[in-house]
Amino acid sequence: MKIFLKNHSRCHTKKMIQLTATPVSALVDEPVHIQATGLTPFQMVSFQASLEDESGNMFYSQAHYRANEFGEVDLKHASSLGGDYMGVHPMGLFWSLKPEKLLTRLLKKDVMNKPFQVQLKLYDLELIVNNKAASAPKASLTLERWYVAPGVTRIQVREGRLRGALFLPPGEGRFPGVIDLFGGLGGLLEFRASLLASRGFASLALAYFNYEDLPAKPEVTDLEYFEEAANFLLRHPKVFGPGVGVVSVCQGVQIGLSMAVNLKQVTATVLINGTNFPFGIPQVYRGKIYQPFPYSAQLISTSALGLLELYRIYETTEVGASQYLFPVEEAQGHFLFIVGEGDKIINSKAHAEQAIGQLRRHGKNNWTLLSYPGAGHLIEPPYSPLCCASMTRDLKLHWGGEVIPHAAAQEHAWKEIQRFLRKHLIPDMTSPL
Repeated sequence: MKIFLKNHSRCHTKKMIQLTATPVSALVDEPVHIQATGLTPFQMVSFQASLEDESGNMFYSQAHYRANEFGEVDLKHASSLGGDYMGVHPMGLFWSLKPEKLLTRLLKKDVMNKPFQVQLKLYDLELIVNNKAASAPKASLTLERWYVAPGVTRIQVREGRLRGALFLPPGEGRFPGVIDLFGGLGGLLEFRASLLASRGFASLALAYFNYEDLPAKPEVTDLEYFEEAANFLLRHPKVFGPGVGVVSVCQGVQIGLSMAVNLKQVTATVLINGTNFPFGIPQVYRGKIYQPFPYSAQLISTSALGLLELYRIYETTEVGASQYLFPVEEAQGHFLFIVGEGDKIINSKAHAEQAIGQLRRHGKNNWTLLSYPGAGHLIEPPYSPLCCASMTRDLKLHWGGEVIPHAAAQEHAWKEIQRFLRKHLIPDMTSPL
């Protein structure tokens, strides 16, 4: 898309200011190449981005650049000199988006029908006063950011007691199957599953509480429900076996880890910022009961802004603590532990290292650890804005993270997740990203 606007210089020669973005319409995990041309040599300009979510919440970002001697700014090579980030960050305008209303998390609800639209505007920096434009933009355009690729189909799942949404890639062939689990929000989140399907995985976004007729506050986690989900995927004619993968985050990690231990159908498990033990409520599976790890309420802390931080509540010197840990050494599949070292909700690095220590002591090498300094709890697909704090269940939670390292972690982790799943779900297939 090209936007042209006449610009009159002091000597009255006419220049055409051009703002381009390639591609204009793309999946949210795809980078965009943004350029401005036709500027005055060495002119200072401000790029501003805005996005309105499905609930009407606004998100904004801005970055300031100096044009080169040809009157051009190429975000792939130019360094931001100020605004919401500094340095060379081609996608910084996307991952630095901040909510106008504090404690608001950007979440895509309807992944199939409408993309997020990012409004991109170019201003003369001299005409920005108190971060507000004092004149019309020199150029502007609208970008579409999709969570589903053309041809991906969504199938609502209401089979037996299973509740969720199955996303299938386009084409005839059979695909590796993945179960996608989120955490404490409950309900059904589909944005990661739809993106996985867009990248070639048959992905089941699985709800397990607080959705339709599922209990809002279950008293136990019944692992047989998740076994039904694995078998449902493996029965599908477009899914090949013999195993399925699990991608899990936060509360979903304790389920994903237990699935890997107990279910032979699970052969590749991605664990993003979680624990190596059950918490909150017991887990049950075919007569086995995994009791939740007791926590210390006195170790709940608050940030300087009054946000709750829970990452210390499982610190303990209790001799019998090991009785609560999952016997990860019994798992036959492979693990990918992903850790944000700036996580303020779960001390996920300590828990991942503890699980890896168990595996090592039993002579296992079926694990990979990706540990990211400066990344917070909510490690999501690339170019998603950092949500360092939000309101969840009437609690103001501090998720942690620093904008630039968190963005780098998301971009790297997403590629590694896909590589890991392909490697262990399609053993005979090489599929470099």
